[in-house]
Amino acid sequence: MSVNETPHEVSRLPIAAIVHSEHGVTDNLLAEFAFGLRRDGWRVQGLVQQERGGHGKAATMLVDLENKKCYPLFQNLGSGSDSCSLDHTSVAAASIALREVLLQQPDLAVANRFGALEANGKGLMAEILAIISNGIPLITVVSSDYLMDWRLFTGYAGVELPPEMEALQNWFASIQPRKPSP
Repeated sequence: MSVNETPHEVSRLPIAAIVHSEHGVTDNLLAEFAFGLRRDGWRVQGLVQQERGGHGKAATMLVDLENKKCYPLFQNLGSGSDSCSLDHTSVAAASIALREVLLQQPDLAVANRFGALEANGKGLMAEILAIISNGIPLITVVSSDYLMDWRLFTGYAGVELPPEMEALQNWFASIQPRKPSP
């Protein structure tokens, strides 16, 4: 961004964030969108966040879109713990799904979230940056709590979408106007 440009005048990259203030609903929306594109023949790779085999933190998984492998997002620290239960080791293991994006060059990369870890330069930050730097279209979820961090990370060059399927579909159509290859 030049000195004379405002953030709104920056060219848009093929990256989007579904901005929300409510967890859960947006995770399901992103998963539904990604799996739907795959069913339609688009090459979509990356990670979504879903509850598998139950509800709550114990059932929350990062799911690799390519092979459906699940990585637990949280560790059980016991009922008396007030420590962060995010499983950093599992997030690191799941990052292979995003590194694979760089090799396969899909039509769309999906990163389950740009959140607290990424806002602090950790988590999946390096993989997200590499995907964006290679010009691969990317979509993620960003809580309103981390929206300014996301804007600074992308240099205001990403599109911010409401948590609505039609908005996601319209954005994808604007960056991938061709039909999926057979």
